[in-house]
Amino acid sequence: MDVQALFKLSYGLYVISAHSGERDYGCIANTLQQVTAEPPRLSVALNRNSVTAKAILESGHFCGTVLTETADLKLIGTFGFQNSEAVDKFAAFSTGTDENGARYLTEHAAARYSCKVVDTLDLGTHLLIVGQVEEAETLSQEPVMTYDYYYRVVKGGTPPTAPSYRGNASAAPQPGKKKQWRCKICGYVYDGDPLPADFVCPICGKGADQFEPV
Repeated sequence: MDVQALFKLSYGLYVISAHSGERDYGCIANTLQQVTAEPPRLSVALNRNSVTAKAILESGHFCGTVLTETADLKLIGTFGFQNSEAVDKFAAFSTGTDENGARYLTEHAAARYSCKVVDTLDLGTHLLIVGQVEEAETLSQEPVMTYDYYYRVVKGGTPPTAPSYRGNASAAPQPGKKKQWRCKICGYVYDGDPLPADFVCPICGKGADQFEPV
């Protein structure tokens, strides 16, 4: 089976957030989508071990924020490769709070949707969470970040726990390009040689010792 055929499916890039107990949770996902119009419902697939997924199930609500092309590697690295129970992911960004207490980004964001969980489906490694939209707001008119743009332009990676993990397929070298180094943790590619000894991956925060030549 040619698994790279699955890369032809189109995705966006989103921050999924929830508030449970006294803590704010958030993670990056590319699986948020509308599944019904009347009533408006969205679904999102998250790794079953994700602390954000657990917070959603505990609180019964989640918020989905559509990222724009201005979202940088700092933002994506914070929400995609750090743990909400160890880091306040929202601290460095401008945010708002919905009626259910979930925080959402107000910068690098095109829209946000606050949802009440109405159904879940166990997919094995992941949970499909369906929510009915209770609030929706347009935040900007900036172009939205697509998964393809994230790989081609931002040159980001995907954690192995993502439902559409690409591994290192997008990091294949191209003829005529200067030497590249790839992060073994998240797949980020650094152009240039040598790789600075003190280089830190802008996505996952790992050091130069976790990079390998492409």
